[in-house]
Amino acid sequence: QAIIHPDTNETIFMPFRMSGYIPFGTPIVVGLLLPNQTLASTVFWQWLNQSHNACVNYANRNASKPSPTSKFIQGYLGAVISAVSIAVGLNVLIQRANKFTPATRLLIQRFVPFPAVASANICNVVLMRHTELEEGIDVLDNNGNIVGSSRVAAKHALLETALTRVVLPMPILVLPPIIMSMLEKTSLLRSRPRMVLPVQSLVCLAAFGLALPLAISLFPQMSEVSAGGL
Repeated sequence: QAIIHPDTNETIFMPFRMSGYIPFGTPIVVGLLLPNQTLASTVFWQWLNQSHNACVNYANRNASKPSPTSKFIQGYLGAVISAVSIAVGLNVLIQRANKFTPATRLLIQRFVPFPAVASANICNVVLMRHTELEEGIDVLDNNGNIVGSSRVAAKHALLETALTRVVLPMPILVLPPIIMSMLEKTSLLRSRPRMVLPVQSLVCLAAFGLALPLAISLFPQMSEVSAGGL
């Protein structure tokens, strides 16, 4: 059932399924967490990450009601702009902070992707699906029959989605910098700097494998709302 969209009953394209999130998303995470990033590399990896996220959001959207393609484009552009702006802005502020030592500055920069990605993920969800707040989404009974449309249910669904999009990148973009900052001090990586990238990739893969089930399990695919609350 995880590969079938619950509203359209269509098969979700492999890279945009939740089961494909780890193999297709891990290389992007590794790129986001590369040290000593230039302006161009920061923009590129944030753009690539939000492009992937936008496609995942669209493929797993609530499709009980049709939504114009313009909303998808609006959400995508909003996410890219917010992610790039936050990432570049924070990097500039850190570079100008004279009280930080070079080592401290490098360590802090490694955590920049998380606030940028988390903020952009929320922006993406809100911009792509804000029409649901105005029009509502279909509500089903226990037998799967549509019994009406509810804006309360839409608000509930968007809140759960936004929280999931914040929880998901937290372990992925916070744990690897902490772990790598410790591993890079070991004699093994100091004497073999070429191993840093492969080790970081494995750490990111492990963090992704931990975070994805955690984020998905926060809320069921089909949430329940009491009839009195609608």
